[in-house]
Amino acid sequence: MLLDKYLPRIEFDSYEDFKSNFRITYPDNFNFGFDIVDEWAKQEPEKKALVWCNDHDEERTFTFTDISRLSNQAANYFKSLGVKKGTVVMLILRRRWEYWVCAVALHKIGAILIPGSLQLSKKDLIYRGNSAKIHTLVCVDDSYVIQQVENAQPSVPSIQHKILVGGKRDGWHNFAEEFSAYSEEFPRPTGEDATSAMETFLVYFTSGTTGDPKMVVHNHIHPLGHIITAKYWQQVQENKLHMSVSDSGWAKFGWGKIYGQWICGAVIFAYDMDKFIPTRLLEKLQQYKVTTFCAPPTMYRFMLQEDVASYDLSSVATFATAGEPLNPEVYYRWQELTGKEIREGFGQSEGPVLVANFPWITPKPGSTGKPSPLYDIVLRKDDGTESGIREHGALVIQNLKTAYPIGLFTGYYQNPEMTEEILGGGSYCPHDVFETDEDGYYWFVGRNDDVIKCSGYRIGPFEVESALIEHPAVLECAITAAPDPIRGQVVKATVVLTKGYRPSDALTKELQDHVKHTTAPYKYPRIIEYVDELPKTLGGKIKRAQIRKEDAIKSK
Repeated sequence: MLLDKYLPRIEFDSYEDFKSNFRITYPDNFNFGFDIVDEWAKQEPEKKALVWCNDHDEERTFTFTDISRLSNQAANYFKSLGVKKGTVVMLILRRRWEYWVCAVALHKIGAILIPGSLQLSKKDLIYRGNSAKIHTLVCVDDSYVIQQVENAQPSVPSIQHKILVGGKRDGWHNFAEEFSAYSEEFPRPTGEDATSAMETFLVYFTSGTTGDPKMVVHNHIHPLGHIITAKYWQQVQENKLHMSVSDSGWAKFGWGKIYGQWICGAVIFAYDMDKFIPTRLLEKLQQYKVTTFCAPPTMYRFMLQEDVASYDLSSVATFATAGEPLNPEVYYRWQELTGKEIREGFGQSEGPVLVANFPWITPKPGSTGKPSPLYDIVLRKDDGTESGIREHGALVIQNLKTAYPIGLFTGYYQNPEMTEEILGGGSYCPHDVFETDEDGYYWFVGRNDDVIKCSGYRIGPFEVESALIEHPAVLECAITAAPDPIRGQVVKATVVLTKGYRPSDALTKELQDHVKHTTAPYKYPRIIEYVDELPKTLGGKIKRAQIRKEDAIKSK
């Protein structure tokens, strides 16, 4: 077990023991490719690393020996194209198995990896390419992706190479044909080519709701922070299948489909779906007997529209969720149908899981759990004082200058001014508002700018959303503040209806009355708008800011 090399203690008696005594140690030259992937290959040559399938009856299984060998070939190939330590490479590969091979190869070289989504437009690629000085793009054979990259390239002078995975096209390198010709040996670099723990390893472009995305920097020990994510929140098991539903362009992929899971010796199950169809996902869980599973709340809600009880999900020991708050109604319905609770976690692209329902914690539906032992987390009110029980406060990671926590981002790429502004004071505030209860559980209220101020009240959107979700007509919804000439702001619900329901004045009143009886009456939505789908970021989060902006324009 590799965990012994990095954790002085692996097992704990209680959450309090875990919070007080969890530690991670690491060598100054830690490198995920050599110290995890290659080390597993040496220790257990036949150990499974990845089980991959898609919607076209293709399936492949890879051992750590396979990933080690293929990543060595890819590393030699990338080096032949001028990729070296510090070179910036973007991967737009959906859930193709080649992502794992290329990512490990780039980590071994010490190149800087930037994951990219299939949904990136020409404008997105120009902004990212010029901001990060991207040298090489590795892309899946997708007509939209190819068109956007080709249209963007003339405006991004730093791009030297375009590599296509899964197809052939003039002007593009062919990955399958070219990389396979290279040596299966790639010695660990030494001297100035060697990587050190604190050097840049990975950059995420955050998909913010407003403004241009920021370039979040992680160093080479970032994967070790995801031991908390994988072992103690998702509760992955060695040699058992773990599935997180995420495209490789999102930080959630790093959370659930490579780093912590492989450090713990789990097998990644990757379903490269063409599109999310709830019944197909349920079939895969049943067919492959997945042991641990993580998906955003939206996917649980859509699966609950199907006959979940007809699928054998008994192999799944732990269900987990993150990305958006989990409504209690979804928790209860899932538990009723599967006999298993859903363990919620909270975090960002800036780090591993920050708050979660760890093994020693009995989940409270609607609560994100308790803080990770990696971080000194408090809630602070607007005046800077610490929040009391049931008082709203912004989540703050403090005492960064005492001991900078493993896994947390180290700043913003090529932007020392923003890094100093956000981290220079020795703390980090992601602007998420929570409250705690008498037992120390954290309850998400909303982003700071999502909290609604109406007639002197402060209303968190999540509580109202949870109340609405309990009604059978509501599939998903977003609560926002809408302008009001008398009250300043009023609560508005933007609602996606479940199958069989249609918008009507009668339904609107029924939903309003339902909220009045479920939570404090003053929180009910005075405006309800019905839509076919909610606006979301590339990472799947609801764009409440966009809804507010559109309402502000309408009110003028």
